[in-house]
Amino acid sequence: MIIQFLIVTSSNFSQSKLQKNVEIISTYIIEANKNSKTVYEQLDSIYSFALRINNFDISETLLSLTFATIPYNSIPITTPLLKININYPIISADEEIFQKKNKYLPKYLFIDSPQTDFGDKDKLAHFFGSAFVRYNSLFFDLTPLIGYFVEVFEESFVMNASIDERDLIVNKLGSKFGGELIQDKNQMPSKQFLFYSFNKLMITTCLAF
Repeated sequence: MIIQFLIVTSSNFSQSKLQKNVEIISTYIIEANKNSKTVYEQLDSIYSFALRINNFDISETLLSLTFATIPYNSIPITTPLLKININYPIISADEEIFQKKNKYLPKYLFIDSPQTDFGDKDKLAHFFGSAFVRYNSLFFDLTPLIGYFVEVFEESFVMNASIDERDLIVNKLGSKFGGELIQDKNQMPSKQFLFYSFNKLMITTCLAF
C-alpha cells in the first residue's frame, strides 16, 4: 500500500470532496463490473467515470481513484520505537459499499495474475497512486524512488508486510501512465496492463522454444 503517499498527500486536498468522490466511484465500480465484458473495459470505464465526476481534472481523478481502489479501509501499523500496533484509517466508502466494491474490483489485471479470489485487487491503488505522483512531478520523475521507499517503509512498519516485486512493477506502469497523460490526456489505463501482459506472453513464448 502506498502508505506514506496516502498520509501526506490526502491532507493537501479537500477531505469532504475526496470522501464524496471515493464514495461515488466505489459505487460505480460495482456497476462497471456488471456492464463490462473484460477487465480492461471495466478499468477504462471506471477511469472515464472518475474523470467526469472530477470535471476532467486529471490530478484529482488519479487521487480519487487511488483511494477508491484500495481494498482496505485501515492499515495495521507497528510504531518503530514502542512497537505499538495501531490501525491507521484510510478514506473509503461506507462499510456496505466498501465491501461490495471490494468484491467487484478488477483482479486479473495481468496475464500472470494470481488465479485466486483476491488476485491483483491491491495493485490498482499502487497504479493510480504512482500515476498521480508522476503526473504532478514538475521537473523530474520521483516515482521509482518513492515507490521503492514505500515498499521498504511497509516492510519496516506495516504488520506482516514485505517488499513485493509485483508492486514495484505496477508502480512503474502507473508512472508511465502518469507521464503519458502529461503529453496526451486521452490515454487510458488499460494500455499499460495490456502492454505488460503482451510482453510477458512474448517472453514466455520465446523461452518455450
